[in-house]
Amino acid sequence: MDFKSIRLKNIKIQQSTISQKIFNLTSTSTLDSAQIYQIIQILVRVVTTIEQICFNQQATPANLTRSSRKIYSWMKFLTDEHNLKLHLSSTFRVQQIAKEILGKHGQESIKLMIEFTSLELLYKGKKSSDVVNIIINEGFINASDEVLQALVKSILFGKSQDNTRLIRSFASSEEYSDVLLELDLIAEVNAENPQGNFYNLNELFDKLNREYFAANLTKPRLAWSQINTYRKFGHYEPARDRVVISLTLDDANIPEFVIEFVLYHELLHKYHGTKWVQGRKMFHTKEFRVSESKFNFYKEALRWLEKLASVKVSRRQP
Repeated sequence: MDFKSIRLKNIKIQQSTISQKIFNLTSTSTLDSAQIYQIIQILVRVVTTIEQICFNQQATPANLTRSSRKIYSWMKFLTDEHNLKLHLSSTFRVQQIAKEILGKHGQESIKLMIEFTSLELLYKGKKSSDVVNIIINEGFINASDEVLQALVKSILFGKSQDNTRLIRSFASSEEYSDVLLELDLIAEVNAENPQGNFYNLNELFDKLNREYFAANLTKPRLAWSQINTYRKFGHYEPARDRVVISLTLDDANIPEFVIEFVLYHELLHKYHGTKWVQGRKMFHTKEFRVSESKFNFYKEALRWLEKLASVKVSRRQP
């Protein structure tokens, strides 16, 4: 089938409308569950409509133009209740931080508009005499108040060495990259085909299931992704019960145990689940790390992945 590029009209307007609803909701002192559910329903309706448009053209959301695809993925990401609650909580926290900072500078009358969204940059902002628009990359929804404060100060007053260090440190963390990868993988999957050019994910799953899970783990959906990944080569999506492995690993020059280890790592996310500690997701618990270290070629696989990551990063340098 020939590649079709699908551009969606008015999708940016719909995103802006949803962002405004989210901001209005977080402007209240309490988050009403009925209002949260209403936003989810709006998101689901828009996402379903987009998927139907793609289906009618014998395509998938991966065929959307880049700008439309990023907005679709952002909306799909927020249809997950946990993601939306994190998004709402972070929007509320940034609003409180910004109000406090502006108040200390005698600028409490300035109006605010705050957005967390799928952004190429880490953050951007616009400030006039009466309005401040704060736009932050969705990857920061797990950030601490200290990091969020650094973002707000950078937008309001310009960069400083300390704030830039805090921001960049979090942007290089796994918490940040997990969110970005999840956003990217929502639309960048190759028709959920487990058969690559060199490796079959179904066969690798069956082998791992026998060796490490006593053949008791229910098979998730397995897919290769076309997305270029520089630090992470796989991702587990609990809402879809889907493991996606980067197609960059489907290479005859990469040993089978490397792909097995990445798949095993993602299956452990399914096996152990996610723990919440003080409102934050904990992916890699002590139990998770113990299980991970039991992989037969654990150290060898880590060395391979470190080498692959360093090669890919060097290729990105100008």
